[in-house]
Amino acid sequence: MRESDTEPFRAIRDAELSLLTSETRRDATRTAALLADGFVEIGRSGRRWTAPEIVAALAEEPERPAPTTSDWLFNRVAADLVLVTYVIRSDGSESRHSSLWRTDGPVLVFHQGTVVAS
Repeated sequence: MRESDTEPFRAIRDAELSLLTSETRRDATRTAALLADGFVEIGRSGRRWTAPEIVAALAEEPERPAPTTSDWLFNRVAADLVLVTYVIRSDGSESRHSSLWRTDGPVLVFHQGTVVAS
């Protein structure tokens, strides 16, 4: 589904964008509420993060401007699961991101970021 067709996925997109803001990232309660039990992230560095690890790390992150995003795509992979992909551009670098969201909530089940080689 193209970016222009995102209305059915507005709550998921809003939650994903929220997780990119310092306001949410530095609020451990708010961040944890967006993550499913058993959440896993594979960061741009290749490190694997659990929900408690990522919540703690983000709570300590210095404030920063939200990055620019583009190329949003939404694919329903099951009745209650949506795969979201998008690109982040920040500080002269670019990375591709994939997130698997459960529609109840919504809550994030899995996230992976991959640096785009220059």
